[in-house]
Amino acid sequence: MDALRKRWSAANSLVCVGLDPEPAKFPAHLRSTPDAVFEFNRAIIDATADLVCCFKPQIAHFAALRAEDALERLIAHIHAAHPGIPVILDAKRGDIGSTAANYVIEAFDRYGADAVTVNPYLGRDSVQPFLDRADKGVIVLCRTSNPGAGDLQDLPVDGRPLYQHVAEKVAREWNSHGNCALVVGATWPTQLREVRGIVGALPFLVPGVGAQGGDVEQMVGHAKTGDGTGLMISSSRAILYAGQGEDFAAAARAATLSLRDAINRCR
Repeated sequence: MDALRKRWSAANSLVCVGLDPEPAKFPAHLRSTPDAVFEFNRAIIDATADLVCCFKPQIAHFAALRAEDALERLIAHIHAAHPGIPVILDAKRGDIGSTAANYVIEAFDRYGADAVTVNPYLGRDSVQPFLDRADKGVIVLCRTSNPGAGDLQDLPVDGRPLYQHVAEKVAREWNSHGNCALVVGATWPTQLREVRGIVGALPFLVPGVGAQGGDVEQMVGHAKTGDGTGLMISSSRAILYAGQGEDFAAAARAATLSLRDAINRCR
């Protein structure tokens, strides 16, 4: 959280670049190279690092390609070449007992991530091993950006939707180390405002900008904290695949700069 706050200030940015590699969308000159996943993502990272508050690799995109080694090397590269930029492993883990303990080792010790996304629906004991790592961030799913989010998250419980209970529980009971944040989708501006009112300055990871159609002005207006920060606004495809030629990294930089400036105009 300290590193995140420093990045908000130093980079003047709330942008989180998501790293979701899809080789079919890579520029033609990279597709046949043996280390294409690493090379593509490294170029994006190096082109955008000074414009972001964090990076967010999505573990399934790497695992499906048998590219876990590339993911390890990319996170190590961020830490070595761009120190101080937090890395969120988007894994949405949630399990109990020794399985949860091993997910903690996977995220923080194997991959070297600074934070990880987790699913709270198995209860506190499934999240506790992550919470116990006081030096690491735990980003809890609250009101997600997908169309079916309301199937369960909006169910009324004691007169309020379930996602509001999740937000309150994380902020008041689970955040004893000050290392928690929430996932709240940009596609739900009203819910963003409601959750912000419940949790105060707790940081939000906000997916749904760009390809999913979240409105930047509404989202920032409803979700920023009093000092104009509190957000990690994630964009993946709209940045990664902004260009298809050999200048793809420059195109990604331009898309990141455009998003950063659009956000800052609303802060």
